[in-house]
Amino acid sequence: MTFADSLWRPALVLAVFFAAWWFVAAREYVPNYLVPTPGQVWETMTTQWSELARHTLVTLYETVLGFVLAAALGLVTAVAIAYSRTLDKALYPIVLFAQVIPKIAIAPLLVVWFGLGLTPKIILAVLIAFFPVVISGVAGLRSTDPELLDLAATMGAGPWRTFRKIRFPNALPHLMAGLKVAVTLAVVGAVVGEFVGASEGLGYVLLLANGNLDAPLLFADLILMSAIGIVLFVLVEIAEALLIPWHASRRAGVSLTTS
Repeated sequence: MTFADSLWRPALVLAVFFAAWWFVAAREYVPNYLVPTPGQVWETMTTQWSELARHTLVTLYETVLGFVLAAALGLVTAVAIAYSRTLDKALYPIVLFAQVIPKIAIAPLLVVWFGLGLTPKIILAVLIAFFPVVISGVAGLRSTDPELLDLAATMGAGPWRTFRKIRFPNALPHLMAGLKVAVTLAVVGAVVGEFVGASEGLGYVLLLANGNLDAPLLFADLILMSAIGIVLFVLVEIAEALLIPWHASRRAGVSLTTS
């Protein structure tokens, strides 16, 4: 499957979506102050591009840093849980408890503790992206064939060599799936943090647009948020293709059907 073959279907769906959006907005089935035309959104993006680009870079920085920290901490936690029953019983309930707490509820507390700077947004991105990394990492590390581990032990492989050569490569497909979920959630975390207290970032712009009933700016902001998530997701997909080209999910044409 070529690159063009993989793009034409989503491109067609997007074209249909934008055509339907233009038709509804242009015929004013919905008032323009609620749903602007694509042309109005594009005009807003071009005329305010320098300002929007500045806010986009802020949100991108918060997202990337939060995702990287969540990936590192999540992997370390997953290894600790998978290798130690004691840590499993001690850490797993805490990780689950931290996940079920609504992050929007603790965002004001983070602002009180750390101020209105980038820190609370990054922490919120870490908290939201952390859980899928841990769960996928634990699932992957525990899915190693026991017979393969026994074979490695009989051949004299120590714990570190077994982890590096067997457990970690076997866990990579699960881990990459978790990272793809985490990278999109990191965007949500950064934006939610900007909702609560910020003077820059796409979440801040979204609040301004909503308060001013500026629908074109609001739609432009949403498109930029989505673009950040899509670009980061694609980068993780590329990393997955480079790290596990041998896995069945990366082979061209593998699907439930042959079409």
